[in-house]
Amino acid sequence: MVNDTVSDMLTRIRNANLVKNQSVCIPKTGISLTICEILEKEGFIDSYQKVSTDFITLVLKYKGSQKIPCITNLRRISKPGLRVYTNHKEIPKILGGMGVVILSTSQGIMTDREARLYGIGGEILCTIW
Repeated sequence: MVNDTVSDMLTRIRNANLVKNQSVCIPKTGISLTICEILEKEGFIDSYQKVSTDFITLVLKYKGSQKIPCITNLRRISKPGLRVYTNHKEIPKILGGMGVVILSTSQGIMTDREARLYGIGGEILCTIW
């Protein structure tokens, strides 16, 4: 059993991108479902599908015939051993706003843009660009 499901999910996506796999299976949790929704909405993945009660399949997105991954980098910020919290004024911008910061707030899991819009901070889960 994995203790940190978000890190496990990000590592599986990163490894699948490195070997240019078309899809990747990740364990199904509430957080991973919400992160998948954000990744699809932001255009980092093509789609995701609930395969069974335990797993989700992500269809990764590539550019061109050389299969250049749309996801350049994934980084886990807040870890179980060191939680990182921020208010809405200090949410970092990744690549001048080109990347996405995913936060866990009192209103649910959302992107940095949504958190700034609503004026709420929270725990910085990860960054994606």
